Amino acid sequence: MSWSHDEIAAFAALDIPEGAFVNLGIGQPERVADHIPADREVVLHSENGILGMGPQPTPENEDMELINAGKKPVTLLPGGAFFHHADSFSMIRGGHVDICILGAFEVAANGDLANWTTGGDGVPAVGGAMDLAAGARSVRVITTHTTRSGAPKLLRALTLPATGRAIVRRIYTDLAILEPRGDAFCVIRTAPGVSMDALAEKTGAPIVTHHQGTAS
Repeated sequence: MSWSHDEIAAFAALDIPEGAFVNLGIGQPERVADHIPADREVVLHSENGILGMGPQPTPENEDMELINAGKKPVTLLPGGAFFHHADSFSMIRGGHVDICILGAFEVAANGDLANWTTGGDGVPAVGGAMDLAAGARSVRVITTHTTRSGAPKLLRALTLPATGRAIVRRIYTDLAILEPRGDAFCVIRTAPGVSMDALAEKTGAPIVTHHQGTAS
């Protein structure tokens, strides 16, 4: 059984420490804002110039004058601030974002990330991902474990153009939570009913457990 999008986002939210400044990528990572524990202070940043975002608004409270970098309506927590786009990227490039959580087309076992183009006829979308990959202190990824056709997204090496090299620290998929460890992915946790053998079949690189036992 695989985890839902909200369950994946909840796991990623639980791993954010108190007081962290965090950028959430467009798409699935945006859901993390809805699962920050109520008793934990986490400051969410958006590269279009917002600091202090809250959960997604209810439909009746949406305001298209208050949107994130993905053009989605957001809320602003008390103490939140707006600032110039250039200042926002200065914050990223200056190393002032503790964690960014991005989507991915591919992640390699050495932590390389590809998330801006699928090549071929795909439409490239660089956005702020390269700045975040280079500037955030910790890069984490939320993605499905495989493509729609069933091909693995977690690979020995990237086949697509890289967004950043050796920068991914943790990956949250619908099947497991893993960490790149150089030549393999270390499995932190699996979804209910997902065996190591089943996970290995859907992963394009060796996987290992905390006890270093290989499953493929």
